Amino acid sequence: MAAPYLDDRRNGGQGCNSAADRAARIASLANPAPHQGVAGFDRVRARHGALLEATLPLLGRDWQQGRIVLGEDGRFACPPGGRRADRIEIDLTHGDPPAFARLTDTRIALSYDPGTPEAARPAMLAAAARGGWPVAGDEHSLALLTLAERIAASDIPVLLEGPTGTGKEVMARFVHRRSPRAVGPFVAVNCAAMPEAMLEGLLFGHRKGAFTGAGEAREGLFRAADGGTLLLDEIGELPLALQAKLLRTLQEGEVLPLGATQPVRVDVRIVAATNRTLAAEAAAGRFREDLLYRLNVFPLALAPLRERRGDIAPLAFAMLLQHGPRAEAGRGPRGPCWIEPEALALLEGHGWPGNVRELENVIRRAVLLAGEAGTIAAGHIVFDQSVRAVLPAPGDPARLAEPTCASGPVGGSLSEVAFRSEAHAILETLERHGGHRARTAASLGISERTLRYRLASMRDSGLLAAGGEA
Repeated sequence: MAAPYLDDRRNGGQGCNSAADRAARIASLANPAPHQGVAGFDRVRARHGALLEATLPLLGRDWQQGRIVLGEDGRFACPPGGRRADRIEIDLTHGDPPAFARLTDTRIALSYDPGTPEAARPAMLAAAARGGWPVAGDEHSLALLTLAERIAASDIPVLLEGPTGTGKEVMARFVHRRSPRAVGPFVAVNCAAMPEAMLEGLLFGHRKGAFTGAGEAREGLFRAADGGTLLLDEIGELPLALQAKLLRTLQEGEVLPLGATQPVRVDVRIVAATNRTLAAEAAAGRFREDLLYRLNVFPLALAPLRERRGDIAPLAFAMLLQHGPRAEAGRGPRGPCWIEPEALALLEGHGWPGNVRELENVIRRAVLLAGEAGTIAAGHIVFDQSVRAVLPAPGDPARLAEPTCASGPVGGSLSEVAFRSEAHAILETLERHGGHRARTAASLGISERTLRYRLASMRDSGLLAAGGEA
């Protein structure tokens, strides 16, 4: 049965249009719709069927289709049981030029040319993912989400492997939100961002006075995530000593805070993420093999963006929705609210060494360059110039040349210059020692842990190829 229908332009959006409701019921009985779970589908499919039939089958049945409320010209369905707090209302209209913009936190306007509904499909996919859900249009990504949803229903550890910037944390949140632990906390920690001396207390907690400066007790992130999910990002950077303690926690389901004599039980699901291949790290002696087996119950590999071209347009529209202008009351948005086909072709043809993070930079830059223009054109697309090759060959004059970006040479503060100089010194020393990190750290006069921290910072800054040995 079709949902009652609200006319938000009258009665403050409180009443149902009974005549429209009866017509929708008759149409539904005569020609049953394949997407009855989408509120408002029967009412709008007469004019928007081509777009919806090409889009809705790609959406998750509950976490996307169940949240969507379809409307037309400001009139929206009244779903049975009322409107969900996490709903996404999509106001569909026919129009030329097309437009895609936020109206409110829960409502999106999508106007498109009915002669080319396929051009609006990426925007529709982006709208359906609003609220921090994964954006996917590529067959590989859709299959991965289907598998991840099945894994989420269990309680096994999950290992996410993929280059930096491919959306591993988004996937980790998806696993948490689709799991029975969704009502519990989701806690994320970057294992490469904390000094080794602090990381143990941060993860496992400590008693008051356990070490110098421990003026009060801390429960630690494992206990903070009790009943929920703990994301250990960049787990490949975890020191070997802490890997042993993590293994015991996973085996026994308990943590021993620093300074304590009795362990504390915890109920936590672990999602680990890394931009390295942990099997290779274990073979090289940099990661415990027994911990790898404990984590590697069901690995999920996230492909680089260049290998999933079908995601690029939906992601670009999602970022336009996030960073573009918001429609003002009584008027459209002041700024770009669509991406022209020529601009999308440029995006889909790019190599994306920085993956989704680089795409976000390009879209934010394009929004700024477009100004008050209604669309992002090809001329507004300016790619980041990669500074990683990783370094030119030894002896090349360009080896220590000043990095450049899309707007020209990079100057920067003294700290930025020092960071780049340090990065070049580290990479040269690594190369001299054949990639051996222990010998590199000793040669530089720093600990191996500090070297790992520096390398992680360099990867995040684009000075080191994601997933590279160095």
